[in-house]
Amino acid sequence: MPFPTRLLVAALILGAASPHAALAQASGAQASGAQAPAAAPALGGPLVPGVCLLSREAVIANSKVGIYASQRVRQLTEEAQAEVNADRKPVEADIAAFRAQAAKLAPEQRAAQEKALAARLAPIQTKAEQRTREIEKTRAKAIDTIGQQLQPVIAAIYTQKGCGLLFDRATVLGGNLGNDLTQAVVAGLDARLTSFAIQRENLSGVATPPAR
Repeated sequence: MPFPTRLLVAALILGAASPHAALAQASGAQASGAQAPAAAPALGGPLVPGVCLLSREAVIANSKVGIYASQRVRQLTEEAQAEVNADRKPVEADIAAFRAQAAKLAPEQRAAQEKALAARLAPIQTKAEQRTREIEKTRAKAIDTIGQQLQPVIAAIYTQKGCGLLFDRATVLGGNLGNDLTQAVVAGLDARLTSFAIQRENLSGVATPPAR
């Protein structure tokens, strides 16, 4: 029986698509004969004093603490998945055995066994859904912790660079990007924080064992 919901969060900390998935999509488009769009003309222009750019997503993706947090949440996700799989395995074996002999059973026997198997699966599904919520809450808390450490770094570099306005780099369609603070903010965050304790958030009220 299929797992009710995959615990592995697609982007974990970043919420971005895997580069391998993007590559596969590109390969598929080429294989189908799709033509790549022509490159748009570069938009340059003079540097605008006081107007600065930043990609928070790129900071988290490339900073040491962001990479660490992504790996840690992935580890917690895999541990939760293994826990649910271990609970599910014996039930799946019994389901397979039931299916093999179901045709030989009387209707009332089939109904009774189906009901019993469903009752065994229900708490496993509940646990899987709870673990999914816990992993998502863990991911959100990690992002919040990084964000709290990131803000003073951004403020310091914003002042150092003499910025008067700060825009999200992702919203810029073109122009002179010389006042992009992203790299400097990554370096500043690396100097401030490289890791911190991340445990799976517990929504059951039972203490979560510490990391080994």
